[in-house]
Amino acid sequence: MSEPTTPSRHDAVFIDGEERIPAGSLRTEAKSLKERWRAFKAGLNEYYYAAYRSTMARAAREEDDFFMLVVLGEALGIPNPMAYETAELWPYLREDFHEWHTRLGLEDSPFDHFSCCC
Repeated sequence: MSEPTTPSRHDAVFIDGEERIPAGSLRTEAKSLKERWRAFKAGLNEYYYAAYRSTMARAAREEDDFFMLVVLGEALGIPNPMAYETAELWPYLREDFHEWHTRLGLEDSPFDHFSCCC
């Protein structure tokens, strides 16, 4: 088996006929300014968002829980002036219903007429 003479990258080496790149090589070959800019923006986004990822996820979960409570509140006995309009959203919330009621600590569905896999 003949070894290729030119590696695909400047820091690549051939070992046992295979091209290998050193693990410590941090140099990347960006093909264009657009790709470098995209990588830079992704790096900044990760840098600023990483510290708050769990906080943002918790806030989103709390908003989702509150929305489910507003939509399903009439069935739980909570007066809702928009009950007619929110009843139209029930089919769209069916997929998330099981996760919602188990997160709230309810083992079974709290409704007789609106059940999930439980």
